[in-house]
Amino acid sequence: MEELAERYSDSLRIKIDSRKEEMLTDDNSHYLVYRVLGIATEEGRLIDEYQNTGRFLYKYVGSFLEEAASLCLKFKNVEGGKILVENNQGQRPKTFEIDFLDGNNAIEIKWRDATTDGDHITKEHTRVKAIQSHGHIPIRVMFYYPQRTQAIRIQETLKTIYTGVKGEYYGGEEAWEYIKNYSGYDLKEILTKIANKRTPEDGSK
Repeated sequence: MEELAERYSDSLRIKIDSRKEEMLTDDNSHYLVYRVLGIATEEGRLIDEYQNTGRFLYKYVGSFLEEAASLCLKFKNVEGGKILVENNQGQRPKTFEIDFLDGNNAIEIKWRDATTDGDHITKEHTRVKAIQSHGHIPIRVMFYYPQRTQAIRIQETLKTIYTGVKGEYYGGEEAWEYIKNYSGYDLKEILTKIANKRTPEDGSK
């Protein structure tokens, strides 16, 4: 797990450094409008920098947690893994991806789902029905709840959808406990130890 974390960390750092280098030659004429709204040039530069690097961070966090959780599940069942199933409930998309299929358990792994788009509910409902129709049990494992009220409501609706088809939904602490109980590996404890080695929790150097 430490090797996995190191690989993702190195790759993320390369992406961030590369983007910062690119930004040195960006057209910053839009800072005029920032200043009109009371954002000084240096503050605007920092906002742009964090916004750009933040996109990489969120992407890598999601990919890392999915792979880390899948690794725990893989130790339980080396035959399990990622597969595609046909969408027999609609035209788009043609297939749905299952992050980890273990027997009939179709486990979807999310680090966080902050969407506030109502269409997301329709798509997820279609996805769950399609997975169920293939004889699998849809299971959603999401490690962190979103912060915004509308996004939280959507997650509550998704939980109802999963339970409505005899599936399972685990969010927040329940997600960590699910991985621990299912695989025998305490992923949260493992990641906490790695995090404490790499950077103190209080953010000090």
